[in-house]
Amino acid sequence: MKELTEKKVFPPPADFQQKARIKSNDVYEEGKDYKKFWEARANEMIDWYEKWDKVLEVDEPYYKWFVNGKLNASYNCLDRWIESGKGNKLAYIWEGENGEVRKFTYKQLYEEVNKFANALKSMGVKKGDIISIYLPMIPELPIAMLAAARIGAPHSVVFAGFSAEALRSRVEDAGSKYLITCDGYYRRGKILNHKEKSDEGIEGLDLKKVIVVKRAGNDVPMKEGRDVWWDDVIEGKSTKCEPAVMDAEDLLFLMYTSGTTGKPKGVMHTTAGYMVGTATTMKWVFDVKDDDVYWCTADIGWITGHSYIVYGPLANNVTSIIYEGAPDYPSKDRWWEIIEKYKVTILYTAPTAIRLAMKWGEEWPNKHDLSSLRLLGTVGEPINPEAWLWYYNVIGKKHCPIVDTWWMTETGMHIITPLPGVTKLKPGSATFPFPGIKAEVRDEHGICKTGEKGDLVITTPWPAMLRGLYNAHDKYIEEYWSKYGFGKFFTGDGAIVDEDGYFWLLGRLGDVLNVAGHRLGTAEVESALVSHESVAEAAVVGIPDEIKGQVPFAYVVLRQDAKPSDELKKELIKHVSKVIGPTARPSDILFVEDLPKTRSGKIMRRILKKLAEGSKDVGDITTLRNPEIVEEIKNSLQR
Repeated sequence: MKELTEKKVFPPPADFQQKARIKSNDVYEEGKDYKKFWEARANEMIDWYEKWDKVLEVDEPYYKWFVNGKLNASYNCLDRWIESGKGNKLAYIWEGENGEVRKFTYKQLYEEVNKFANALKSMGVKKGDIISIYLPMIPELPIAMLAAARIGAPHSVVFAGFSAEALRSRVEDAGSKYLITCDGYYRRGKILNHKEKSDEGIEGLDLKKVIVVKRAGNDVPMKEGRDVWWDDVIEGKSTKCEPAVMDAEDLLFLMYTSGTTGKPKGVMHTTAGYMVGTATTMKWVFDVKDDDVYWCTADIGWITGHSYIVYGPLANNVTSIIYEGAPDYPSKDRWWEIIEKYKVTILYTAPTAIRLAMKWGEEWPNKHDLSSLRLLGTVGEPINPEAWLWYYNVIGKKHCPIVDTWWMTETGMHIITPLPGVTKLKPGSATFPFPGIKAEVRDEHGICKTGEKGDLVITTPWPAMLRGLYNAHDKYIEEYWSKYGFGKFFTGDGAIVDEDGYFWLLGRLGDVLNVAGHRLGTAEVESALVSHESVAEAAVVGIPDEIKGQVPFAYVVLRQDAKPSDELKKELIKHVSKVIGPTARPSDILFVEDLPKTRSGKIMRRILKKLAEGSKDVGDITTLRNPEIVEEIKNSLQR
């Protein structure tokens, strides 16, 4: 880090800075009065039916923004652009994996959203009903989200790659009575039977309606009275649907994310603060202009897709790309081909994808004209300096600033990020907190000294912050506010601040992994393993991976009647994939006789992590009730 701090600093290119929306550090000065700062943003970024009485109301650990303000998220993404004469601008260019293209202007998107909103109402969906959406990267996904928001029904999007059981737990927890899914979709040329997986997930649940999008045209069973085709329900529906007047603090969506327990937690995001935060960061961090073609490669099933494919871009009248398929299908230059084809100007992707492209080699991007690009971004995990420099040199051709953004499901919006027309960049550093936000690195003794590792803590409220966990007040306090007290939001990520005040993120602490930018609780993987009849106990740790950043590594204690074998190992890996999804699949499993435990029975994952990483020094083992097991595991790993 020292070498990077001293030698490799990248100021904004002069031509970029000249045209940038934000080209002065004055915005940080303005942000010191954070309430006034966010009130100004709320006034300039969002159209309101009624203005707020109070900018911020605090009842720790709960924060309400723009109290008693009235608005609608769907209106702010669609109607106002049509009313101001911008309805013919492209909102989305969708490309299917097989090369099909669908384009939607803001007016066309508005009409599709309204038709589906009217269809939902005709099926009995009322304001406040939570709708579960289990769709791949097809246009009907943002249409369904915006239609739900239009009528005041919060949505809960479940990533299409998640398993049937993961879907079930999220539908049950949210109490959803409506599910939107599809027949199938394409991945690397194969049709994935999504309806079959959906049916398995909701078996036995009391759902009123399951709306099915025809995407792949594969044969699927339809349950009479419950299952209906999307095309049938929108047929004949009006292209006008009055947006519901929503209170600032009405729930906009639930997003389930991994925590330190086996059960995913429903993060709650409300309407006004989330819209103000995402609209502002979209405009400032990506420096968006009227003629930009923007591509965020994330899946809408994750928070990145919610904030920076749906709500942030549409609230700024931006043209976005949505791509259905894999980055290497039918060949390893698919992404670069898309950039050249649509003259993409802003690319926002994950370090995992960059490392994968590095591995495949420069010849793939070099086959294409990428000169339309003017800004690059990264998201999901800390980016290593080598990948940053490759991205800068090979993809950006040394003239595109890189906005390395740190944030999380709970924050809803960028928290630590460069402003591309202002910030001098250091490869691997997310740089500084966004204006209006304060953050610090601390431990149990207080704020850490320069260069010392500690916990990243946010010390000012921000508008897009979560409003709690769904039906889990105690968990909310325990996860975010118990370590440092109210007023100091514990992120669960480690960080260092260097001598210039730059933040360097170190990834997840403790029991949450970051696999290819996706958060994954070790407890979830452990409970999936233990649900197999052969497994008595399991402990999962994250180990470094060249491409994905981190991958799960599992230690498994078998039941007495089960015998270790390569076949069983494969079966358990497959079992985890079925229970949670492919992201959670352990890279390897080590069968062990026992796990290192304290006298109170707590598994010492710190020791297991060091062993898995090949560390010779595993630290203090005097508190273990079975210290001999450490040597046994070490020997097994070396075999």
